[in-house]
Amino acid sequence: MVATQKDGPAVRKLIAFDDDTFDKLKQLARDRMATIQELADEAFADLLRKHGVPVDLKDALRKSAAQTMTPPKGPNPARKK
Repeated sequence: MVATQKDGPAVRKLIAFDDDTFDKLKQLARDRMATIQELADEAFADLLRKHGVPVDLKDALRKSAAQTMTPPKGPNPARKK
């Protein structure tokens, strides 16, 4: 999920970690043969999913399709008692 030229310009933000947390992140990145950026991408994607925010276009389309397939909740105005 690292922004590339085809995705548009990358937004850069500075995030501070305490020494212990950063050491653990570096070790995890080494163990997984990944970069800190890849770990951050995964963590932020997981956070967005947790809160129901689509991560990419595929997720947004899937969520939209699921909403259109489920019937609306509440009273049906076309049906009279």
